[in-house]
Amino acid sequence: MSAVTEKIRILCADRKLSEVELATGAGLTIEQVNRICHSDVIPSLASLIKIARALGVRLGTFLDDSEEMGPVIHRRSFENEKATFTSHQTSQNAHMDFVSLAGRKAGRNMEPFLVQIKSGTGKESFSSHEGEEFLYVLEGSITVHYGREEYTLQQGDSIYYDSIVDHLVTATGATEAKILGVIYTPA
Repeated sequence: MSAVTEKIRILCADRKLSEVELATGAGLTIEQVNRICHSDVIPSLASLIKIARALGVRLGTFLDDSEEMGPVIHRRSFENEKATFTSHQTSQNAHMDFVSLAGRKAGRNMEPFLVQIKSGTGKESFSSHEGEEFLYVLEGSITVHYGREEYTLQQGDSIYYDSIVDHLVTATGATEAKILGVIYTPA
C-alpha cells in the first residue's frame, strides 16, 4: 500500500468516515474511492485534491514525509523520488511523473513539482479542481488543453490558469517534456 493511500485510510479512520462518505464528500464514485483505498498506486492529482477537501486537510498532507518549519531545500539528488499519479477513472498509470519540491515544508499553501511528461500519452480525461496552477516549460514542449482552448508552450514559456476549468497537459510531439508546476489549492 502506498504512503498516500495509507494516509487517506488513517485520516478516514480518525474521522470515522466510511468510503461511501468519503466518495460523497469528494464528489467521486464509490468505485473510484474503493480503488484508491485498496491500491498501492497514488490517485490522480485531481482526485487527491478532492479527497483533501473532503477530509479537511491540505493537499501536502499526503505528500509530506517529515515537516520542517523553516526553509526547505530540495537537492537535485532527490529527483529520483518520483510519484506517478493514476487516473481517477481507471487503474492505468497517468502520463506524468511528479517530484515534490517542498514535501517537507510544514503548513505550505502551494505545491511545487518538477513534472516529467511522457510523449505519446496523456489521453486521460480532463481534470478540474479548486485552485490555480502555474506551469513553466523547462524542456521540450507541452500542449495545455484548457476548457475549449488549446495552448502550445515551448521551452521558456509559462501559463497560469484557474484549475476549476477542465484541463489536461500533454507533451507535444514525440519527445518528453519537463515542467515546473506550482499548484495552489485554497484551504
